[in-house]
Amino acid sequence: MDYESMKGLAGEVEPKLMAILAEFNQTLQKYGISKARVVEFTLSDQEMPEMDGLSCNFSCWLSPSNLTCGIKCEFEASGKTGAKPTAVAAPTAKKLETAKPGTAAAPTQSATPAQKKAKKKSNVPVNTYRPNNPFVGKCLSNEELVGPGGIGTCRHLIFDLSGSDLKYLEGQSIGIIANGTDDKGKPHKIRLYSIASARHGDFLDDKTVSLCVRQLEYPDPDTGKTVYGTCSSFLCNLKPGDDVQITGPVGKEMLLPDDPNANIIMLGTGTGIAPFRAFLWHLFKENEDANANPFWLPNLLGWVKPNNDQPKFNGLTWLIFGVATTPNILYNKDLEDLQRRFPQHFRLTKAISREQKNPEGGRMYIQHRVAEHADELWKLIQQKNTHTYICGLKGMETGIDEAFSAVASRDGVTWSDYQRDLKKAGRWHVETY
Repeated sequence: MDYESMKGLAGEVEPKLMAILAEFNQTLQKYGISKARVVEFTLSDQEMPEMDGLSCNFSCWLSPSNLTCGIKCEFEASGKTGAKPTAVAAPTAKKLETAKPGTAAAPTQSATPAQKKAKKKSNVPVNTYRPNNPFVGKCLSNEELVGPGGIGTCRHLIFDLSGSDLKYLEGQSIGIIANGTDDKGKPHKIRLYSIASARHGDFLDDKTVSLCVRQLEYPDPDTGKTVYGTCSSFLCNLKPGDDVQITGPVGKEMLLPDDPNANIIMLGTGTGIAPFRAFLWHLFKENEDANANPFWLPNLLGWVKPNNDQPKFNGLTWLIFGVATTPNILYNKDLEDLQRRFPQHFRLTKAISREQKNPEGGRMYIQHRVAEHADELWKLIQQKNTHTYICGLKGMETGIDEAFSAVASRDGVTWSDYQRDLKKAGRWHVETY
């Protein structure tokens, strides 16, 4: 197929695709589902100077985890068709500007972090809605994240913020007030949850916020009966259309740096993945320009290249994630997809405690993975553009500190002092519970 034929194809197929989407949306509305949004599509071979084997496909889904929909379009072309017009030539991907793990630049002799105090973030939205005047949103979806055979239940919830002024940034939290009253007849206390969606929401329309919530359960010390957390149970049992009282956003401790070439180390357990999902979606998946009109065929055919496979973030991210079992690896498919698509920018390391063994033969926890990769991590941390984030169970902090203390001491560095300087420089971020 030559270039002119492709242009003709674009003119004919685009209105048909729009008609298909309109019909699809009408069907969804019969079931009370809002309009579908295309949140991702991929292309290949679009950077070649000649269209020699162009192919592209896109798919549409309603939710960020398991529920997928069947809108899919594929195009293929082969044969020499001549160079693309210069007016719509695809941009060239930038080369990675920071070192990969394992090949990080050597630390300076003093191994001292930047001494300048971190600048306070401006224009960070805080407490748009307070407990005495919460915004009442609606649950759009509530999906199980734990796979078959996993432990407990953990849900990905999406709330509709339409009509609100609630804006947020990655790393912030929102408050939830469960319906009903406590045993004293008073309204339930607010509970804070880390936001699991990037600033534009899972649908990229600035109208939603998402949470990753595990239902709290523990044995009563007196009776031995299982006790379920009030707010977590309220959230895990929400149905689409249910009201939910939302406050916030709050928090400035876990915000991302503005540097597009930064190194981001993320150490998390369980639902501590929530802010890291937000980070990764913002750094790699959000692309407002490419999604402004995803059905425009010149985009789909590669004449105007979207940035989906060329992230605006040019640095390096490394997630070390601790869970109990493989089915408990939250967002596993999405994380592995990111690793496949952006191997130079994203590294994923898992600690699966009930399935893997540490060097001593015991269970593999996140601190053991940190110790295993301590040399690489230590080299990264000494780079002035590296930020480290810890989120999840507080108990992991001691083991992480021990691992870094051991590797830092080999360079004559006292880890506690070095960590204190990292905090002052705004490069060490912790949110544990």
